[in-house]
Amino acid sequence: MPTEASPSGIAQGDDLALLGLLQLVSPALPIGAFAFSQGLESAFELGWVNDEASLGEWLEGVLADGLTRCELPVLARLQQAWAAEDGEAIAHWDCWLAANRETAELAAEDSRLGASLARLLGSLGLLPTDHPSAALALPAGSGYVTAFAWAAQVRGVAPRQAMLGFAWAWLENQLAVACKALPLGHTAAQRLVERLRPALVVAVDEALEFGDDELGPALPGLALASALHETQYSRLFRS
Repeated sequence: MPTEASPSGIAQGDDLALLGLLQLVSPALPIGAFAFSQGLESAFELGWVNDEASLGEWLEGVLADGLTRCELPVLARLQQAWAAEDGEAIAHWDCWLAANRETAELAAEDSRLGASLARLLGSLGLLPTDHPSAALALPAGSGYVTAFAWAAQVRGVAPRQAMLGFAWAWLENQLAVACKALPLGHTAAQRLVERLRPALVVAVDEALEFGDDELGPALPGLALASALHETQYSRLFRS
C-alpha cells in the first residue's frame, strides 16, 4: 500500500510502522510476559546472579549464546517467510523453535505467549485470516516468535527493526524481573540498559550473518536453572 508523505517529508507508513513496533514491544502489551523470568529467578535462588555485575554477565551470556543464535535469526527467517507466504518455512521454523525449548517451563512460556499474542491480534483484526489477500494462517499452537514475526510483518516493520525490538523487549522484561526479585534499583537497571544497548545491535548484526546450520542456543546453565525452577519452593514467576 503506498504511503503518504508527512509535512516533515518522512513517509507516514514509516511512522506507523515505528508506532506499531513500539506497541508490540511495550511492557503494557497484554500477553502476560511479566509472569515469566526465563530461568532468571532460579539463577537468583541458586546464587549465580545476586547483584548488578553478575546480572549483567548473565544477560550478556544469554544474549550472545541464546537470542543471537536462536530467536533473533529465526525471527528474521519467519518474517521473510510470512512476506513470501511460504507456509512450509513458517511451519518448519515454528517447530524448530519448539524443539529448542529445553525445559517444560521454557516450552510452556513460548506457547502461552504465542497463544496470548494470537488472541490479541485477533481482537485487533490483525490475524492473517483477517486479511483477504493472505493465503496463510498462524500454525496451530504456534509459538511467540512466529506470532511476533507476523505482527511485525503486518505492521510494516522491517526485519532488522523487528529483531531490535524483540531483543529490547527481552532485555526490559529481564530487568523488570530483577527489580522485583533482587535488591536492584531502577537506576542500576538503567546502567545495565546503557551497558547492553550496544550488545543488542551486535547481536542483531551477528544473527543476520548466521547460516541455518549455525543456529541453536548453547545455554546449559540457563537450561539447568530453568529445570530446577520447576521444583523451586518459593517463586514469583512461572519460569
